[in-house]
Amino acid sequence: MSPSVPVGGTRFLADEDLSMFGTDPWWLIGLKAVFCFAFLMVTVLISIVMERKVVAWMQLRIGPNRHGPWGMLQSLADGVKLMLKEDVNVKAADKAVYILAPIIGAIPAFMAIAVIPFGPPGNEVSIFGTRTAMQLTDLPVAILYILATASIAAYGTVLAGWSSGSTYPLLGGVRATAQVISYEVAMGLSFAAVFLYSGSMSTSTIVGAQADTWFALLLPVSFLIYMVAMVGEAHRAPFDMPESEGDLVGGFNTEYSSIKFAFFMLAEYVHMVTVSALAVTLFLGGWRAPAPISTYWEGANQGWWPLLWFVVKVNLLLFLFVWLRGTLPRVRYDQFMKLGWKVLIPVSLAWLMLVATVRALRNEGYAFGDIVLWVAGAALVLLLLSFVHDAVRARGERAGEDEKPREAAGDETFDPMAGGYPVPPLPGQTLPPVPRRRPRRERETAGVGAGADGESSETGKAREADDA
Repeated sequence: MSPSVPVGGTRFLADEDLSMFGTDPWWLIGLKAVFCFAFLMVTVLISIVMERKVVAWMQLRIGPNRHGPWGMLQSLADGVKLMLKEDVNVKAADKAVYILAPIIGAIPAFMAIAVIPFGPPGNEVSIFGTRTAMQLTDLPVAILYILATASIAAYGTVLAGWSSGSTYPLLGGVRATAQVISYEVAMGLSFAAVFLYSGSMSTSTIVGAQADTWFALLLPVSFLIYMVAMVGEAHRAPFDMPESEGDLVGGFNTEYSSIKFAFFMLAEYVHMVTVSALAVTLFLGGWRAPAPISTYWEGANQGWWPLLWFVVKVNLLLFLFVWLRGTLPRVRYDQFMKLGWKVLIPVSLAWLMLVATVRALRNEGYAFGDIVLWVAGAALVLLLLSFVHDAVRARGERAGEDEKPREAAGDETFDPMAGGYPVPPLPGQTLPPVPRRRPRRERETAGVGAGADGESSETGKAREADDA
């Protein structure tokens, strides 16, 4: 059913039709659940091999080429290796939470795929003679269900860092907490614009609303914000601060090994697949074929073909994850948090207000050209006000600098420990002289009254006074 129905020139939002779900026999529901699980596992195995192959290609090296033809079974060999390794339990850890944390992190990652549509919601395919939809189930608040499961998975990371009884895993868990909170806000705001345009939180209805134009084209700002937020949510480079080996050894999973470490690795890659499938569903037309194919081929969105388009789109986004890891360096944590709170969230709020205004004007029957003029005029006014504010602030800063007494750069005293932590000097500043020990020859020939290091008592007292 179309999400918006024109009636007398005015567009009214229509209710979603979910009557095709919940009517399958029990064996078909079980078969669909097994398919969803198998889809995630096979996609994870492919993505691990793809990541190693693509990164090796980017770095001009061979990559995995031993297990299976062209090294295609490398991820399967990694899984067997992890299961056969010694399972070490940390003595100082909280045993119950330490063992439960990987399970809490892995299981919710599989749950979100239940509401992702692989094909049209109608009875489009036949499985053993039974017509059914290519989706396990759907909910009126399916997107909220996905956000809830993603939030539960974050508890596994936090509890793993806390229960390990070690400093660096605890810091990794704290980082993961702040990271999830920060970027889920921006992600939720990007979803809100999609809700306004589709009139529903149902995944099948949102895909149906993109029959003419994908939301990535109608809502480009929301799409870009979600692309950044999904990388931060998945703890992937360049936003993998909870696991950064440069300063946290290995992050929240430092004290884990064997099958428990494999659970964390599996949860990370499953989460990658989930956020990619969600991006395809919300912004890239879901199971629909791209415009050139669907324009000239009427059967492109019928039968089993939608499953192919969906899988291709998901794998392209997984390639994007690998591409980012192979090209971008890890950012600092303060830069990462500043991007979330000072850039993504304010831009999301402003964009959401703009989208809501445009939708309200459209529902009131205003012409699209008039709406564009109003939006362009408001944007110009905001830019003018911002320019005036920056000019006034710059003039005030220059006036304040003129009033300050100018001192020579060489006369400025620089204390590298003034803030309690050593910092390097700025251009024009010089470090105080470092006290040096006298040469051994002079220390050996020192006269009576010399200290342990060969200096006289008066010289030592004078040097200590200078150092103070």
